[in-house]
Amino acid sequence: MAVKQEPGRFRFEDGGFLALVLIVTVAFALVVLPFFGAILWALVLAILFGPLNKKILTRWPARANIVALLTLLAITLIVILPAVLLGTALIQELTTLYAKVQSGQINPQELFNRAVASLPNWGSDYLRSKGFGDFSAMRQSIANGLSGSVRSIAGQALSVGQSALNVVLMIGLTLYLTFFLLRDGDRLAERLIEAIPLRPETREDIAEKFATVIRATIKGSLVVAIVQGALGGIVFAILGIEGALLWGVTMGLFSLIPAIGTGIVWVPVALYLFATGSYGSAAFLIFSGVFVIGMVDNVLRPILVGRDTRMPDYVVLISTLGGLQAFGIHGFIIGPVVAALFIGTWNIFTDQWRDPSVPAAVDRKPATRKPPIRRRAD
Repeated sequence: MAVKQEPGRFRFEDGGFLALVLIVTVAFALVVLPFFGAILWALVLAILFGPLNKKILTRWPARANIVALLTLLAITLIVILPAVLLGTALIQELTTLYAKVQSGQINPQELFNRAVASLPNWGSDYLRSKGFGDFSAMRQSIANGLSGSVRSIAGQALSVGQSALNVVLMIGLTLYLTFFLLRDGDRLAERLIEAIPLRPETREDIAEKFATVIRATIKGSLVVAIVQGALGGIVFAILGIEGALLWGVTMGLFSLIPAIGTGIVWVPVALYLFATGSYGSAAFLIFSGVFVIGMVDNVLRPILVGRDTRMPDYVVLISTLGGLQAFGIHGFIIGPVVAALFIGTWNIFTDQWRDPSVPAAVDRKPATRKPPIRRRAD
C-alpha cells in the first residue's frame, strides 16, 4: 500500500531521485556532446522553418510525415545545397589564390610596397611611426593582434575542409534530426516546457522568447550577412579584384559582428586603390560600401526582425564575441540567443519582483495566446 506524501514535504528519497535525474542528465549531455553542432543547427532550422511546416500542415493535417519531408526538401534547396556549392567554390578559390601566391603571380610584399610608395610623405611617415614601415613588421603586428575568436573560426574552417566525410555525416544528421523536430516539435516542446519547474505563464513566456530570438537572430543576422557578403563579392568582381568570392564571404562573416561590419574589408581595399592611383575604382568601392552594402543592415534588418526584438548593438557585440570564444563558429547563434534570453528572463523576474501578482512579463497578452497544435503522425 502506497504511503501518501503530504504536499510540500520533502523526503530523503526525493533527494536521491533528484540526484539520479541530474546524474543521468549530465551523462546524456556528455554522450550527445560530439553532435552538439548538428543538434543546434537542427533546432535552428526547425524553428526557422516551423511556420512553413505548419502552413503546409493546415492543408494536410493527417500527413505529418509527408509535410515534414516536404519542408525538409525546401530546407535542402534553400539552405543546404547553396551552402555546399558556396563552400566548394570557396575552397577552389582559396586553392587557386594560394597557388598564385606560391608561384609569385601575387606578391603581397610588392603590393604593400607599392601602396606605401604611393602615399604622401606624411602618410608613409605615420605608418613607420606605428611600426608598419615594412611588410614583415605589419604582418607580425597583425598576427599578434588576432583574437582567439578569429583563430577559432579559422581552425574550425580548416578542420571542415580536411574532413569532407565528417561534414557529410553532420549534414545528414542535422537533416535527420530536423525531420523529427518538424514533425514532433510541438509535442516535444510541450513536454519540455511542462518539465520546467516554473509557473506555467512564466515558462511559456520564456519558451516564446527563445523561439522569437532564434528567428530574429537568423533573419536579422545571417540573412543580412548573406546579402551584404553577396553584394560585397559582386562589387569586388566588378572591380576585377582577385578573390572576390573570398572577400565576399569574409565581409559576410564580419557583418555578423556589430561595430566592425563589412567596412573592415572594403575600407582598406578602397584606401589601397586610392593610394595606387585607381581613383575611379576607389570612389566606386567607397560609394558601394556606404550606400549599397552598408545600407542593407539599416533597411533590411527592421523589415525581417522588427524593432521590438532588436537588442542594443553593444550587447550583440559582446555576446557574439563571447559566443565565438566559447563555442567557436556556433557562437554566432548561441551568444546572441543567450544574451536575449538573459535580458528576457530578467525582465520577467523584475516584473514579478515589483508585483508578485504579475505572472509574467508586462508585454504578454494571454488572451491572444493560441493553444498548441497537436499533430498526429501518419
